[in-house]
Amino acid sequence: MKEGAFDTDSPDFQGTWVQPVSIDSFDADAYAEYCAGLDLNCRRFWTSSGGTLVHRRFRVPQVYAGGCRDMELSLGLQLSALKQSMDFAMDVPNFLEPWYGIGAVPAAYGAEYCWNGDMAPSTVPLFRSVNDALAAEPREIADTPAGRQILGMVEYFLEKTRGRVPMSFSDVQSPLNAAAALVDTGDFYISFLEEPETVERLLERITDLSARFYKKQADMIGKNLVFPGHGFSSSRAFRGIGFSDDDSVMISAGTHRDLCGPSMVRFGEAFGGFAYHSCGNWSGKTKTIKTLPGLKIVDGAFTPQTDPSPNPPGPFVDSFADTGICVNARMVGSGKDIVQTAEVLAKPSMKLIAVTYCESPEEQKKVYEAIHSVH
Repeated sequence: MKEGAFDTDSPDFQGTWVQPVSIDSFDADAYAEYCAGLDLNCRRFWTSSGGTLVHRRFRVPQVYAGGCRDMELSLGLQLSALKQSMDFAMDVPNFLEPWYGIGAVPAAYGAEYCWNGDMAPSTVPLFRSVNDALAAEPREIADTPAGRQILGMVEYFLEKTRGRVPMSFSDVQSPLNAAAALVDTGDFYISFLEEPETVERLLERITDLSARFYKKQADMIGKNLVFPGHGFSSSRAFRGIGFSDDDSVMISAGTHRDLCGPSMVRFGEAFGGFAYHSCGNWSGKTKTIKTLPGLKIVDGAFTPQTDPSPNPPGPFVDSFADTGICVNARMVGSGKDIVQTAEVLAKPSMKLIAVTYCESPEEQKKVYEAIHSVH
């Protein structure tokens, strides 16, 4: 592999492989105290107009694959990662996640999870058209096998950690992503041009269905709930539910704003706003995304090692400086590459979380100090 390039041979280029620990051996009290200290700084950052935090993300590949089927294994792996993370210099703590695929909404319409060996579960579209999806009556997500598994995992994680460890929602797909998983791709995107009002109605229905499920999770997790959740640097001091909105690359910025934006805004209203993520280069949408009311955080990949089509930092500085909207910048790569990228993003008027994946505590300490010395 060429140095500084995206590693196509890696099964999870943002992952940290760990061995599970015994759940009973994990010191939940020590981790709770560690998080409480970092959350004080997170709270100051959240209420400020600018500044920079550093987060060393611990994403465990086994959890986001077949390991999610076994909640004891998932918890043991995640606790192992949390224990290791305490050795790395950072400002935002890592958290538990009751991850069980991204098929919660399709499950409400009758989709079954497909398991291919030890890979993450998938679903297949159930409907040929948006109108077919609108004619179907979904169940509550909490009443489906997938929903019960997720809520059972939340309950299990809380019980085994005595409610002492921060936890996020399960993976939240935007209404657009969820709809794209329900309807055959060809008809779905043609409907944006031919029947935009039917697309909007489906997005509204999915928004209500999803919001009820995540409100149930929020009620269960209570004071230990971190925002925005999956994929984002998250804290109990932050606000806004995090959406994965990768299908937005399929439509224009204006169409996305007008048809898909309202559903995300309404979804976020019950959670103190929302956070936006898309894989790939979505820099062409920054100016429209920032206009959506309630937007708190945006997430993107900013080095070639993180994504084969990373974002150039310039448009993010141009769009989000002086707005108070935080940029969560994921940066896989050498310490030098990370620091050079962070230097471009960390303007005094920017609210930035620099997300690193350094392999050792020693390298992380150097990167941490270098980023904080930029201003």
